Amino acid sequence: MEIPMGTQGCFSKSLLLSASILVLWMLQGSQAALYIQKIPEQPQKNQDLLLSVQGVPDTFQDFNWYLGEETYGGTRLFTYIPGIQRPQRDGSAMGQRDIVGFPNGSMLLRRAQPTDSGTYQVAITINSEWTMKAKTEVQVAEKNKELPSTHLPTNAGILAATIIGSLAAGALLISCIAYLLVTRNWRGQSHRMATTEKPELGPAHDAGDNNIYEVMPSPVLLVSPISDTRSINPARPLPTPPHLQAEPENHQYQQDLLNPDPAPYCQLVPTS
Repeated sequence: MEIPMGTQGCFSKSLLLSASILVLWMLQGSQAALYIQKIPEQPQKNQDLLLSVQGVPDTFQDFNWYLGEETYGGTRLFTYIPGIQRPQRDGSAMGQRDIVGFPNGSMLLRRAQPTDSGTYQVAITINSEWTMKAKTEVQVAEKNKELPSTHLPTNAGILAATIIGSLAAGALLISCIAYLLVTRNWRGQSHRMATTEKPELGPAHDAGDNNIYEVMPSPVLLVSPISDTRSINPARPLPTPPHLQAEPENHQYQQDLLNPDPAPYCQLVPTS
């Protein structure tokens, strides 16, 4: 069974269109697989900038870095060919820039300047028919001259707070020392006043009684009764009674001595 010529032509065109779409999709996918990370994201003047390439295959032939929207010889920064003694070959766009390439496809721009701002592109050659590309925008900013002035109020506030805190701490310490000294002096004065002011000891004299009393001795010896222990002075020994003879006529005298009359034997007689 033969296929008509018109049908074969339509089939060939459809197959060619499908292959073209597949190749285009593969190229777009290869570009989307690469990603350039800027470290730091917002570089300042005289600061090193690292353009790290993510998603690089394990094996590739070489890679080229470009500065600009177009990728040709005039915008080529350098070419890196791994596996040779001198892998990096600088291009016409390198100029006075200090750029170092790495085997993983990344590059380091040392001491970046505002003139280095622009579009950076990398093209990694996998083989003669497959090249992966990625690009990123770099903007190198001038150093912020207002940065010290913006931090000045903060530093001044911190300095003022430190000075005020130190003065407050010093005042508190001086107050504590003064309080301790005053309290110590007050306690010392109170103690001296308490020791110097002694109460007057002695019998109370009646100002209205001007009489003079005379003590007269008793005609007989006074002996405290033995049963009355309250009138005995423990510090003074009892007088030894004289030797008594055992005569009958002195029996009554001895009884009087042993059992004296509790009445007082002396009288206080006021004298004029």
